[in-house]
Amino acid sequence: MTIGVPKEIKQQEFRVAMPPSGAYQLIRGGHRVLVERNAGAGAGFPDADYLQAGAEIVDAHERVFAEADLIVKVKEPQPNEFPLLRRGQLLFTYLHLAANRELTEALMKSGVTALAYETIEVNRRLPLLEPMSEIAGRMSVLVGGYFLAKHCGGNGTLLGGVPGVLPGRVVVIGGGAAGVNAARMAQGLGADVTILEVDLDRMRFLDITLHTAHTLFSNETHLMDLLPNVDLLIGAVLVPGAKAPKLIRREMLRRMRPGSVLVDIAIDQGGCAETSRPTTHHDPVFTEEGVIHYCVANMPAAYARTATQALTNVTQRYIELLADHGLDEACQRQPALRGGINVKDGKVTQKAVADAHGMVFAPA
Repeated sequence: MTIGVPKEIKQQEFRVAMPPSGAYQLIRGGHRVLVERNAGAGAGFPDADYLQAGAEIVDAHERVFAEADLIVKVKEPQPNEFPLLRRGQLLFTYLHLAANRELTEALMKSGVTALAYETIEVNRRLPLLEPMSEIAGRMSVLVGGYFLAKHCGGNGTLLGGVPGVLPGRVVVIGGGAAGVNAARMAQGLGADVTILEVDLDRMRFLDITLHTAHTLFSNETHLMDLLPNVDLLIGAVLVPGAKAPKLIRREMLRRMRPGSVLVDIAIDQGGCAETSRPTTHHDPVFTEEGVIHYCVANMPAAYARTATQALTNVTQRYIELLADHGLDEACQRQPALRGGINVKDGKVTQKAVADAHGMVFAPA
């Protein structure tokens, strides 16, 4: 099989879908790997490393798509890449289709078989999403603490406090991979941390592992009680494959103090705040109702080398499975791959995506 690794063209996206070591493993297995020139440069992997691994360096973005049977990416195809996709081709990347009707329709029109990292589920876990959730969760406290600074428009609160001054208050909505990592970072800084969660078993786990953090059952009443005293609010809600629920309405933000910060990690699934809209690393924040919103849709790209290594640690074996056996047999050998198929033969094969857009669902 010919595997194509195009350079990511989404704004400020520096990750790459395959490191040289991954290319080497595939080539050793008899496959051909095409890597676009400088595809790995942003993550610290120069072309020379790919050449040493046996990969072919390609100058034209279009040629990677034209010759590859399997395209592996990090982020969803951008509009100028839509025409490059074709029937009979496999696309393996993050898609987040429930929040993007235009992309969903483009994939259907192309005839490509599109598999999403974020909907592959193993034992009620999302192993290909978790590493990025961990990075985004840890980042959320770093960026939230930075934008709380007065020169950034924040309310001037240092999350860790100092002797004689109470620490800042952090509220995390959702106790999954992103939420628990956000709570750990905030706790490590010395902040006062509360995690809202609906799963009681998960709350018991959080209570045992995060000794100084508080857990609270997640409902609107409890959130409304917390908002007037929150300095940093982190939205870490996830419904696999579906649009994020809008748990934070505009009128709720009015209860927060001016200069407070909201980091919406769920923005790539549409965001969990009514006021959220995607931003970029170049222009990451905006203010609504006096609250600074950080809504960067590809947060882990800021730490591209760490993120690339963490991502490819978990995606490589699935890529090798698809390359060695093709889609059908790969799904038989690893049934979780079926859950990754979002679009096939012009039809939506992921129910949460079909429901989000009011489309017909066709089981894969």
